[in-house]
Amino acid sequence: MAKTIIISNRLPVQLQIDNGSIIAIPSVGGLATGMKSVHSEGQSLWIGWSGLTEEEIPHELEEKIDEALAQHGSSKVKLTTEEVDGFYYGFSNRTIWPLFHYFLEYAEFELASWNTYKAVNQKFADAILKEAAEDDIIWVHDYQLMLVPQMVREERPDISIGFFLHIPFPSYEIFRTLPWREEVLMGLLGSDLIGFHTYDYERHFLSSVRRILGLEVSFNDIYSDDRVVKVDSFPMGIDYAKFSEAAKQHQSLSKKDQSELQRRLNKHKEASPDAKFLLSIDRLDYSKGIAKRLNAYEYFLKKYPQYKEKVRLIILAVPSRSNVPQYQLLKREIDELVGRINGELATVSWTPIWYFYRSMPFDNLIDLYTSCDIAWLTPIRDGMNLVAKEYIATRTDKTGVLILSEMAGSANEMNESLLINPNNFEQIADTIHRAIQMPEEEQKERNSVLQKRLERYNVEKWANDFMRSLTIQSDKDPTYVTRRLSVDLTNIIMSQYRKAKRRLLFLDYDGTLAGFKNDPQKAAPDAALYELIDQLSDLPNTDVYLISGRDKETFERWFLKKKYNMIVEHGVWLSENGSEFTMLENVKKDWMEKILPVLESFVDRTPGSFVEEKNYSLAWHYRNTDPDFGQKRASELNTVLRSLIANDDLSVLNGNKVMEIKSSNVNKGRAAMRIFTQKEYDFVFAIGDDWTDEFMFQELPETAVTVKVGRQKTQAKYYLDSIKNVRDLLQRFTEKKI
Repeated sequence: MAKTIIISNRLPVQLQIDNGSIIAIPSVGGLATGMKSVHSEGQSLWIGWSGLTEEEIPHELEEKIDEALAQHGSSKVKLTTEEVDGFYYGFSNRTIWPLFHYFLEYAEFELASWNTYKAVNQKFADAILKEAAEDDIIWVHDYQLMLVPQMVREERPDISIGFFLHIPFPSYEIFRTLPWREEVLMGLLGSDLIGFHTYDYERHFLSSVRRILGLEVSFNDIYSDDRVVKVDSFPMGIDYAKFSEAAKQHQSLSKKDQSELQRRLNKHKEASPDAKFLLSIDRLDYSKGIAKRLNAYEYFLKKYPQYKEKVRLIILAVPSRSNVPQYQLLKREIDELVGRINGELATVSWTPIWYFYRSMPFDNLIDLYTSCDIAWLTPIRDGMNLVAKEYIATRTDKTGVLILSEMAGSANEMNESLLINPNNFEQIADTIHRAIQMPEEEQKERNSVLQKRLERYNVEKWANDFMRSLTIQSDKDPTYVTRRLSVDLTNIIMSQYRKAKRRLLFLDYDGTLAGFKNDPQKAAPDAALYELIDQLSDLPNTDVYLISGRDKETFERWFLKKKYNMIVEHGVWLSENGSEFTMLENVKKDWMEKILPVLESFVDRTPGSFVEEKNYSLAWHYRNTDPDFGQKRASELNTVLRSLIANDDLSVLNGNKVMEIKSSNVNKGRAAMRIFTQKEYDFVFAIGDDWTDEFMFQELPETAVTVKVGRQKTQAKYYLDSIKNVRDLLQRFTEKKI
């Protein structure tokens, strides 16, 4: 039976060693809660680090730990202290975390940490491979394990893999500074489905894939080798019912059952009924903007002095990565800020800031959520920020105001909150003033909408939506008219080929027999390709034609001495058995002097592009341009050209990073059919990779075997994924029948 394997840096249980016995306590974190439904349904396994290094685990307790974890459906990856330092505290939290949160000045690029990160990712991948069967579903989580998908894919090409990033993905300009950017992207592209919290992060990722790897991206599909990788956004929710029910139970507690914290909060509320509590809850992290928030609070009190002794800011900073120097400096800065502001502004009966540097039990969090009139969350950059959602879920009477940074991922879903720029103190001060003055009716109106949305799209729905999308993505071969040329189909074609009395093969060049180069002249044939075409050309009763959009001068230089049959410039010129090129079509070229200045103007405005002048066509190449900018310019040029040639017998062909203008009465289809009608062929084969080859696929008879290279929509009957596959297939034609 198929199972789901969940992989994260940490397991959803905490281990405690007490006098030789092992206790495994389930975690209550967001991910552990979110994956509860996936982890508990049917067969599932959660793989991760236990939180204890190899040095901390006595050898005699290894088996007991494994047994304790197995009771919770978990399996551990063993890490040494050195590996944790380099992988987790090093590359994950001193490189990826600051970089992805736009704190470039804090990012460290240490080769040793990167090597440890790779080695530990391989450990996680090996742990998966040890447990995974071919029909299992694998879900990898977060920035610590970005190389795992590809590592697993290399060993299990057909297994279903999903990846979800729980932090922001930065813009291309930030991400490109990472020395190992290609390896990270390729690691992620081992997945079938890559999930992000917001569309912005998705868009940044797709941009980096296009610009750094040069892969084709269509909407949210990435064409990588022989696969299509889907990228989508899944905003993570919370366990809404848990927080809502806890708040309701909290409201019904008698005074004697209330916590000490709640009694203190009540006492202050009773002493100043008109006073407002502002709540700030975060991990102690520079991305949360706590220091900036404190300065903004001071600015607010100075701009609106009437609120002195009428407001109190409660800050809960949960300790985090306290052995990382940057976090130690941050704690010192916040301690000093709180001390200074309280020292300068406090009165006998009023302390402006209550500051807690510790974790709080769940019940105390509910105390704070239900007692504070305003939640003020201003991260400078945050993947999601679930605290904002938790606060709204606990407001059972629908009162309360949420002030939220527009830089938090959750801001995309929570437009009914008061959104602010965390760097704009003037706006923040005015927004706090507005929140304090907001009528209850408006509070309830805003929170009603938020609560309905959060209740509907909770954390369980988030997990199930991701799993459903992953299953669909893994089950479907992309819906093309054409079929992949499988081993069985290839065998059938080879059988037809061998039985045929007379055979005709049409072979496109660029993107089919040879890869693309930034400079087209550098895509010259290699020795292996010459040998392959020689073998094909020597086959008895077989006519082989290279059919290309290339200019005749280039093909003369590359192939004339080999005496291959060649059709170039999309069907203008023909050379057979080493003869000089002759014209297949009478083509005009007087239009070129009108179009060339237009193309040159686009070259001037599009760095990296250039014009290739052929005998009877013009081609504008933009392979060397920024992918997004090049595509934009190509769209503009397409519009300009179509208006210019409306009354001429010209066509615009959109190829692979090239636009070509030529006479409409010339195309590969017409040229191929002219050759086909010259002899009685009973086997016809044509292969190509772009739109110029579609004319050939359409014109050749229904009995022809037509093959597209790549997974674009096509009129061809079959497709192959790569140039290597093409050469392997053509090699089959040269083999003697066994």
